[in-house]
Amino acid sequence: MKESLLFQMVERMSMAATLAFILSQTNLFRRINYQSVSTVDKIKLAIIFGLIGIAGTYAGIPINDALANSRVVGVMAAGLIGGPAMGVMAGVVAGGHRYFMGGFTAFSCSLANICEGLLAGLVRKYYPYHPVPWWVALLSGIVGEIMQMLIILLTARPFDMAFELVESIAVPMIVANSIGLAIFMLIIKTTMDVQLRAGAIQAQKVLGIAAKTLPYFRRGLNIESAKAAAEIVYEKGGYHAVAVTDTEQILAFIGAEAKHHLAENKGFTKATNQVLQSGNIYIARTPEEIGCNCEKCSLASAIIVPLKCGCQVIGTFKLYYTASNLLNQSDIVFANGVADLFSIQLELAEIDRQAKQAAHAELKALQAQINPHFLFNTLNTIISLVRTKPELARELLVKLSSVFRFTLHKTGRNITINEELTQVRAYLTIEKARYGEKLQIKEKIEVNTEIYLIPSLTIQPLVENAVGHGLKPKLNGGTIFLRIEEGESSIKIKISDDGIGMDLAKFNPLQATSEGHIGLKNVDERLHSQYGAKYGVTLESTVNQGTTVTITIPKLLNSLEDDTGVENFNY
Repeated sequence: MKESLLFQMVERMSMAATLAFILSQTNLFRRINYQSVSTVDKIKLAIIFGLIGIAGTYAGIPINDALANSRVVGVMAAGLIGGPAMGVMAGVVAGGHRYFMGGFTAFSCSLANICEGLLAGLVRKYYPYHPVPWWVALLSGIVGEIMQMLIILLTARPFDMAFELVESIAVPMIVANSIGLAIFMLIIKTTMDVQLRAGAIQAQKVLGIAAKTLPYFRRGLNIESAKAAAEIVYEKGGYHAVAVTDTEQILAFIGAEAKHHLAENKGFTKATNQVLQSGNIYIARTPEEIGCNCEKCSLASAIIVPLKCGCQVIGTFKLYYTASNLLNQSDIVFANGVADLFSIQLELAEIDRQAKQAAHAELKALQAQINPHFLFNTLNTIISLVRTKPELARELLVKLSSVFRFTLHKTGRNITINEELTQVRAYLTIEKARYGEKLQIKEKIEVNTEIYLIPSLTIQPLVENAVGHGLKPKLNGGTIFLRIEEGESSIKIKISDDGIGMDLAKFNPLQATSEGHIGLKNVDERLHSQYGAKYGVTLESTVNQGTTVTITIPKLLNSLEDDTGVENFNY
């Protein structure tokens, strides 16, 4: 009898294995695999596992007004996968159903199911981040079934019938159900591993494509970047066609039917228009759902994903097959992943563009501050010299013209250090005419100024600060010393004065700007933005002794021409 019952119980294990496989393919179960299950999902899964337990009850084998069944597989699987709460809930569903079926073991089996669900959930606590191993499931099943037999002996009456039943079903149920539970968990773990490997491969493919397309999309969404991205995806993705659009036209179309799509370009397909309007992914599984204007178009299925910059839809990314049955879930995940990465790259490109615009606006603001003030003082100086020293007045007008021509044409560009020094010298010539012997200028240039680049308006604002804030308040004036040194990988430009100095502990213009000191911080921030944190402006100052401002920039070559490398200038 026991051998026959064991054989029949083993036969019923196939049902548990089939249900395990079906369950592992559901989206609901995938969420619990990836640790993102919600309370609502747990309730749903508890009910599903409870129903698996009920199926095990109906597949049971009647023995002495009781059933030899595989109900425990569903109940304990719930606990081993979702923890104590889910195991108990599944036990209540399956056990409650068994209770209402009646029989002298109705209460005993119901109680046993709840206890087995709790036991499995407690085992799960020892494996919070990984599936329970099959051998642990096997041992748990053995312990759970032994516990059920003990509960039947302790609670079912009459005892003689309970003992006779346990004697008949104990070994077959312990063996068959523990093996069935182990197989159930093994199938689920195997499926989970396959999904993880597939996800890893898909993620690797997406990241590889993202890395290759990054240099293109960081320039924004245009024909060049769209074509490069479409070619990369077409080559790596195995799709029959790949397309990228903005909100007005097809920017790139690679693969099947590219000729007529690019040739016509009179409008988008129905599916593309829907994505542009809704901002949601659209999956077309038939040519009719794609809605191409060409009746002979061979494209049969497609995934169209919106490209976004912030919350605004700025285009679409499209994957096509020429057969309807090729499109699957992994393609949808891939399309979403690639589109998200493209959108991030486009957002970064927009941030870069806005940052450059902001830097340009700051530079224009700096110009607006420097030019009127400088112009007013210079014109006053020229007016005072027109009658007494007309030749000097004429020379100053030429210098003033040079300064403003430079500002008009060079602002916002990288220029040679020599060009920047030409601007500085023109400015200092004018200031020298104003202050006379009160302003002395010394230079020591140890760099080939013709071959290295510097952002325009880098030195001049700091020289102006030295004159206006360092020497002008000093009764007897002083000296501006300009020195340029070449290091291994950088160039240092030092602007020193022997003026009134400042107490940097009380006020540091690089940390908190005030009226008249905006030039220092502006130059520092522009150099940080363009070259990185290791470059910029440093400041040293002592009250009544003077100030030294040091500019550090990288060595960027303008040309490979060899020059003398050392120059000095007499004012």
